[in-house]
Amino acid sequence: MNYDQALQYLEDIQHLGIKFGLDNVGTVLRTLKDPHLAYPSVIVAGSNGKGSVCAMLGRILVLHEFNVGVYTSPHLISPRERIQINDEPISKWDFARLLTKLKKNIDRLLAAGVLPSPPTYFETMTCLAFLYFRRKKIDLAVLEVGMGGRFDATNISRPIVSVITTISLEHQEWLGDTTAQIAAEKAGVIKPDVPVVCGVEDPDAFDVILEKSIEVGASFLPVYRDKSWSFDLRDDTYTFEYIGELRVYRYTPSLPGFHQGKNAAATICAAEILSRNWKTLSYDKIIKGIESTQWPGRLERIAEEPPIILDGAHNEEGALALKEYIEEFLPGPITLVFASMRDKSIEAIASLLFPAADRIILTTFPFQKCAAPAELLERIPAEFHSRITSEPDPSQAIPLALKWGQASFSQKSFSTPNPDKKSDASLPGAVVFAGSLFLIGEAKKYFRDNPFR
Repeated sequence: MNYDQALQYLEDIQHLGIKFGLDNVGTVLRTLKDPHLAYPSVIVAGSNGKGSVCAMLGRILVLHEFNVGVYTSPHLISPRERIQINDEPISKWDFARLLTKLKKNIDRLLAAGVLPSPPTYFETMTCLAFLYFRRKKIDLAVLEVGMGGRFDATNISRPIVSVITTISLEHQEWLGDTTAQIAAEKAGVIKPDVPVVCGVEDPDAFDVILEKSIEVGASFLPVYRDKSWSFDLRDDTYTFEYIGELRVYRYTPSLPGFHQGKNAAATICAAEILSRNWKTLSYDKIIKGIESTQWPGRLERIAEEPPIILDGAHNEEGALALKEYIEEFLPGPITLVFASMRDKSIEAIASLLFPAADRIILTTFPFQKCAAPAELLERIPAEFHSRITSEPDPSQAIPLALKWGQASFSQKSFSTPNPDKKSDASLPGAVVFAGSLFLIGEAKKYFRDNPFR
């Protein structure tokens, strides 16, 4: 297959959806001589923040001049973004060549009846990442769990550190209806004698992760011990302090938002374990890594006049973090462009996020599980309906949002239909995209093809 044919193959298996279990992945990898065991790994699970932790930890290791593979999901524009070594995506040539090899192996196993069903999109991408990392002889892989943990394809790995960032209600139809049930699934990444970094604060979820660690004999390191973490806000900039096992770390994350200070603390805790049990890491490079990480689509500011912010915010925890950021750093009128998967807690997300917006545009993105604006409207509390405009076509929704954002930024006839909002409508406004990383991907494609001026 060439690169375009490889992309089409992945598109063709999208309909396979989600499949829990490690049997398929294990079978495929065994016939490829277990590429995932050719290097040590760190696995990162959680409801929010796991991608940011992977990005920060990967950056720290790159600064130490290790050959570092990072596997994350989903992607924003190209699936090559999911598989990176030293901050560089897998090349088109390697992508097509290795996926061709993988497909031939899968087809052979299916024909022989060894595989009962073809691997899903995520399982295939995970196997591709493992193959690529072995080919490039990486020193260590940083793996982001896709969903859950216990049956996630990444959990076939044998990590030297496991990290669980946060636990919130998400994917209830798959993971459970309570934070404790969801934590039990995510705690499946905990392995015997492998240290566990726990950034979870929800009490019920915390207890589940602690109990699982004790059960399997894994050392348990809670990030937020008493007085272990603090912050200071000066001149619109957060500075954080984390008391680790080895020393005190003081840092200002390059990734914006209060929550990134917490993600950085979990990253530092994991880095200390690596420094103790794998390779020595320096304080200066740990701090430099935290303060130089780039992670697109997470409170990413791509323009200033007006400010344009891209943030996935696909669940309640993410919506609350984005709302707090808007209220703290974007005081003027907000135009919010929102789209979501239909299996998300849309009413809860809207109840948290929409009070921060003055105008809301509901749109879609090209994915089978995306909710149409009419579906969203049925699930959004009626109190927000007067601020809402529906535009199913994102190529029309985006320029409409920019038009409104420019009007509010230059203070031209922007009436604020949100009388309860505490922000100052006389100040310059901003445009915010949120609700799904798939929407963020559509926005990035639009701005790539239509440079904003």
